[in-house]
Amino acid sequence: MARLAAGVVLVTAHDPEEGARGEDVGMTATAFMSVSLDPPLVLISLRDGSRMDELLERQELWAVSVLTEGQRQTAGRFAMKGRLSDRLLFQELPHTHGTSTGAPLVDGALAAVECRTEQRIAAGDHTLLVGRVLATRLGASEGGPLLYHSGRYRSLG
Repeated sequence: MARLAAGVVLVTAHDPEEGARGEDVGMTATAFMSVSLDPPLVLISLRDGSRMDELLERQELWAVSVLTEGQRQTAGRFAMKGRLSDRLLFQELPHTHGTSTGAPLVDGALAAVECRTEQRIAAGDHTLLVGRVLATRLGASEGGPLLYHSGRYRSLG
């Protein structure tokens, strides 16, 4: 599967139960796709037992920001094992919170999609989440998408 090029996204959610004001949570993903136009549905794949999987089992609102080729560092930082805490990562990331989900949306991303979970599907060591699209936002028009292929981030150029 490393030979299949995939777009890179940042999946985010707000955990209202973490701390006094809650905490933003994020993870880099390449398993994201459109499922249906009517109704508008998308799908993400989450590793079982990951922080995002645990959070989205408790609450149903989340978002996806489609990263640009210039956001390689963001993708890498949210993908690292033993990384900084999500709180510190979001302090350094320009973002706004979605009006439909409260989830962080990456400033300058190609697009952002806010979702509510419609269905959870067990699939091996992952869980597939089908989300109903609640809101969308188009972002940067210049530059291409960030891709992942053969174990490395790449661009179309």
